[in-house]
Amino acid sequence: MEEETLERLLDAANEACSHSYSPYSNFAVGAAVLAASGRIYSGTNVENASYGATICAERVAVVKAVSEGENKILAIAVYTPSASLAFPCGMCLQVLSEFAEDIPVILADEGGMKTYRLYELLPHRFGEQ
Repeated sequence: MEEETLERLLDAANEACSHSYSPYSNFAVGAAVLAASGRIYSGTNVENASYGATICAERVAVVKAVSEGENKILAIAVYTPSASLAFPCGMCLQVLSEFAEDIPVILADEGGMKTYRLYELLPHRFGEQ
């Protein structure tokens, strides 16, 4: 991935994080996906008093992309302003795998960033043959 694209992706995740609605966990997360069209879609976590109704930033970003007609994701960045990386949950990884192959999953926090591969984090996804 080009450095400029990576910066745009991380900036979008950081910006989305600033809109987090996380009054229960106080753990803000922002995510941004790069679609095959080159567009970037971002999302943030939105919590609910009924914890099961909470939606993660990663799924918000994917759903925004798909709702705009995208069906292929090339990368995702996840940002949190904490001192530790926020790994996507299994549900988010599974949703992402519907629209992505073995893409880079870029995790960033106040201390830096680390990149993993999707299949490294979700080696046996549903629907795998």
